[in-house]
Amino acid sequence: MSRPFRFAVQSFNAESGADWADKVKLAEQLGYSAFHLADHIIGPGPALTRTNHPIQGLAAVPAMAYAAAVTSTIKIGCRVFCVDYRLPVTLIKEAMTIDLLSAGRLELGLGAGWLADEYAAVGLQMDSPGTRINRLEDVIAGVKAYADDEPLDIDNATVSWHEFDGLPKPVSKPYPPIMIGGGSPKILKLAGREADIVSFNFNNRGGVIGPDGVATSTAAETHRKLNWVKTGAGDRFDQIELEIGAYFTFVTDHPEPILSNFSQMFNLSETEMQQHPHALFGSEDAICEELNRRRELFGISYITVGEDAMESFAGIVTRLSGH
Repeated sequence: MSRPFRFAVQSFNAESGADWADKVKLAEQLGYSAFHLADHIIGPGPALTRTNHPIQGLAAVPAMAYAAAVTSTIKIGCRVFCVDYRLPVTLIKEAMTIDLLSAGRLELGLGAGWLADEYAAVGLQMDSPGTRINRLEDVIAGVKAYADDEPLDIDNATVSWHEFDGLPKPVSKPYPPIMIGGGSPKILKLAGREADIVSFNFNNRGGVIGPDGVATSTAAETHRKLNWVKTGAGDRFDQIELEIGAYFTFVTDHPEPILSNFSQMFNLSETEMQQHPHALFGSEDAICEELNRRRELFGISYITVGEDAMESFAGIVTRLSGH
């Protein structure tokens, strides 16, 4: 039996506190299940230009807390926290505080980091992908230990915590839903083993957003990624929710010119671009049909769109999630 659809909005910026409050309250009113930030540090400049990444003006933790404070039902998340950017025990304490103060509305996205120029710009060493993913696994073990009712007694290569209780305890039991995102075999196998929500993403091996990442996320490549998740999950696969970011979403009755431009930009055929799991082009009817097809094909039931598409996509949210 297929999971019900869920939909989220991902936002990167705000002009003011009022603007930020309006965005998250509108997402809640439109029936979205969750409101996510990303987790990036650097502002405009040559380093960010080289990454092709959108500007993120807000720090994730206080923005999430503010979003939770001005809403009552929508889940609040980060898609995803880079575990290299903070002392792990500090990040976890802040996350559990948000879960407590939001009455259990946190979705805890965790990732191994990938934006090479951001690491360099802030003077942070970027270890090999394997080392970063191992560190992520260590931090996930820390999350689960911190939320447990027993005093902390955990030692691994990244965390060494003893002789204290992790406080606050989360409202969500046994811990807030953990989302792990990525596009490589190692991280998706880890996600299969440990995550409640697996987020399919580009394989960002190049450390920037570009054609290489898009090419590693076609329908054929997503089938491979799904198999990596299944390998990691084993008999717990049916307990996992599968999520994906629909980064290229255009709700329109005339998608042909947009589709043609994107297919040329990423050197894909129009059919490949139309069926690309991170893209949605077409009318409400066409997109609903395509999302149902992809849910049957991949099991993906949780879709995140950018804030620019939030209002145009709202009719699809209503139709597919029943809000």
